[in-house]
Amino acid sequence: MKKLSLFGLLFILTLLISACGTNTTTEEKEKGNSSGTEEKDEKVYKVGVDTTYPPFEFKEGNDYKGIDIDLINAIAKDQGFTIVLSPMDFGGIIPALQANQLDVAIAGMSITDERKKVVDFSEPYFDAGLTVVVNKDNTTVKSVDDLKGKTVAVKKGTTGAKYAQDNAKKLGIKVVQFNDSPAMFQEVSNGNAEALIEDYPVISYAITQKELGLQIVGDRLNGDQYGIAVLKGKNQELLEQINKGLANLKENGTYDEILKTYLGE
Repeated sequence: MKKLSLFGLLFILTLLISACGTNTTTEEKEKGNSSGTEEKDEKVYKVGVDTTYPPFEFKEGNDYKGIDIDLINAIAKDQGFTIVLSPMDFGGIIPALQANQLDVAIAGMSITDERKKVVDFSEPYFDAGLTVVVNKDNTTVKSVDDLKGKTVAVKKGTTGAKYAQDNAKKLGIKVVQFNDSPAMFQEVSNGNAEALIEDYPVISYAITQKELGLQIVGDRLNGDQYGIAVLKGKNQELLEQINKGLANLKENGTYDEILKTYLGE
């Protein structure tokens, strides 16, 4: 009888200890869940790019490279947000921002008064400018003033296209538009168009990297600056982060290193 009573006592004690242990574990879990240590939601932004625009944006194998790609990645890292690249034709980038398909755009985009009507730009990150380009065997066109009566190729949606269209009557030129830079280059190298108008750093880089059969002539046509864009009146917090990140990269030398990678000294 004593043995049975002792056994029963031990059994009850074991149940009580187990119950206390279970309650403690549950309580600890509840404390853990309410301790505020849960992960914060990380900001992810869709970034529109035009990957036919070296040295600012291009695809090499499965990787996207270029000044713009490295720059926006460095800004994101500096400011603690994540980006997802959305490659598309340049002409579709601003419409995609307007349709809320993109949060931000970096695509060698010149800051213009017309674009400022629909987008807000960051501080300028690159001084560019338009230039006239002709076939390397062309000896008659030495400046924009020699284009009268000639066909000029441009890329849709660019400041080069706008310049050509705005000045077509004044210059006496016929303007033909293309969706991408390589097709535009080919049109001039094949002799189907006498000239093209393109951003100076882009065409300068392209000519040094490949045998395109092209040459730059004359002075720069303007003094464009590139900016990073968000939809006007939207994502102002993101724009502030972009400006802050850009300033930090210029201060710590990362910005200069990125330019050096693609443009040399």
